[in-house]
Amino acid sequence: MIKKTHSEKETYDFAKGFAQKLMGGEVLCLIGDLGAGKTAFTKGLAAGLGVKGIVTSPTFVLMKIYDVHNRIKEMAHIDAYRLSGGQELINIGAEEYFKDKQCVAVIEWADRIRDIWPKDCLKIYFKILKGDDRIIEIKK
Repeated sequence: MIKKTHSEKETYDFAKGFAQKLMGGEVLCLIGDLGAGKTAFTKGLAAGLGVKGIVTSPTFVLMKIYDVHNRIKEMAHIDAYRLSGGQELINIGAEEYFKDKQCVAVIEWADRIRDIWPKDCLKIYFKILKGDDRIIEIKK
């Protein structure tokens, strides 16, 4: 699936709608340059899942767990920007969220931890075009 967006709000809205397709147990690996829309996508996804409150990137704490108020119980939001490999996430127990069928795990900067990607993760690539235009490509 390929989607072109023209603003941060469109990226947010696309992700909010995409969240409705999730059943739980998905691991979303977000890949793209700084400012490409990974966090806007994650915020929209959280809104679509029913997360209450403000969603911010867990750059310094590595992972935040949000309660979800529908068929899915939690969203694990992981930021791998400062990591050099997946072992650091394994050490804090992140893998348990990759296997939880009542959780959606979202990993920003997932290209930094390819060594621990689940085989069935969804790879979501963000590409900056001109201005606020972005291409979002979702691959199995």
